[in-house]
Amino acid sequence: MTAPTEVCVAPIRDTDRSRVGAFLHANLNARLSGDDWTRAISVPWDVESPNAGFMLLDGDEVVGVQLAFYSERSIEGRRERFCNLGAWCVLPEHRFHSLRLLKAALGQRGYHFTDLSPSGNVVRINSRLNFRFLDTATILAPNLPWPSSPGPGTITSDPALIERTLTGHDLQLYRDHATAGAARQLVLIRGDESCLVIFRKDRWKRLRLFVSILYVGNPELLRELARPFGRHLLLRHGAVAVLAEPRVLGYRPRPGFEIQSPRRKMLRSADLNPTDVDYLYSELVCVSW
Repeated sequence: MTAPTEVCVAPIRDTDRSRVGAFLHANLNARLSGDDWTRAISVPWDVESPNAGFMLLDGDEVVGVQLAFYSERSIEGRRERFCNLGAWCVLPEHRFHSLRLLKAALGQRGYHFTDLSPSGNVVRINSRLNFRFLDTATILAPNLPWPSSPGPGTITSDPALIERTLTGHDLQLYRDHATAGAARQLVLIRGDESCLVIFRKDRWKRLRLFVSILYVGNPELLRELARPFGRHLLLRHGAVAVLAEPRVLGYRPRPGFEIQSPRRKMLRSADLNPTDVDYLYSELVCVSW
């Protein structure tokens, strides 16, 4: 008679990423291949990561995963360490052990924790674990085929031109996210002004026809070039509308209407406020659902 195996929690190391990717492809989102998941787990920015999250093992078999994406950010001149909680998936017969994965991630000292894509059940669990909500009020703004006009500015995704245009903080953001699996980047240029925009293609109402804005470097320039920007997203990226949070965009886009039940995003930190958190260096820029 075979002895029962012990179900245990282990950190996801570099050598585990392929089998974790295969598990997530088979059990969470088959639209992403195992290789897609594996690449997403391997963040492109420079950071000391203690792991890529945690996995639940039944013997040698992966039966559950809690991904984690690590980064160091500058907040008011201080270096702060973040752990962004990503995909959390456990096989039904092992759901009793689910919280062990989450507690392993949250038990790591010295991190601020974010969860930027929690589902309904996860929202309730996070709330009991002292997570707070970010302001995710969201405007759905249609991208219209406005007629092009001479001289409104340039919108480019050309790496060479972007490298020549951006400087300082925005240039570093661009480089850090240049190979992230879900991040798309554009730069708006008008005269001596420029604006880096980082966004992702997203699903809403099960349709992948939308863009979610994750970062805006120069909100005023984007507001002034909103029409050519929307036209570009429609014609070049097939995005019929933008899902825009005013706190990220820097203004309220018009025309547009406020979504009644925007996606929740959450923070657990003893020191930081929700306004200190953005969406970069996270699952949102790495995983293209």
